This record gives sequence, C-alpha cells and structure tokens, in this order.
Amino acid sequence: MIGVDRVRTALQQGQVWCVVVAADATARSREKVVRLAIGRGIPLVVGPPAAELGARLGRPVVMVAGVLDRALARGLAEAVPGGAPLED
Repeated sequence: MIGVDRVRTALQQGQVWCVVVAADATARSREKVVRLAIGRGIPLVVGPPAAELGARLGRPVVMVAGVLDRALARGLAEAVPGGAPLED
C-alpha cells in the first residue's frame, strides 16, 4: 500500500501491520499517518528519503508505505532498531 491517503485508509480498516515512513516525510504525512499508526499500536520504520523509497518501489516520491503482510511487517519491525514510533 503506497501513499498517504491509501495507507491512512488501510490503517483505519485494520489492514496494515507496519508503516515505512520516508526519512524526510512531510509534516502532513506525519500528521495523517504516523499519529494514526501510533494510536493503533502499529510499528513504524524509518526508511530512506522519499525519492529513494519511491525509486525502490518503482514510483516517484513516496512518503509512506503500508505493509499488509503480517510476516513481512514483523520482520521489518524486528530488523530495524526500535521499529517504533517516530518523534514529531
């Protein structure tokens, strides 16, 4: 799941198990997605800058990506130190 609005909707529907947030995510992205993920107890992982994250996903700039696969989400959260909330 890619993009602020799609990830936010998927979070509200309980479909996301982890959120990857670009290291340079905008304040809008943080406000709309990060706070919701924290409130729902969903792990957050800081990814590369938005342009690089997008390139790795075959897209232009990507601020956030939601991981829908439970096993992959668990692996990401465990692999990244903290796998935890970002600071505002």
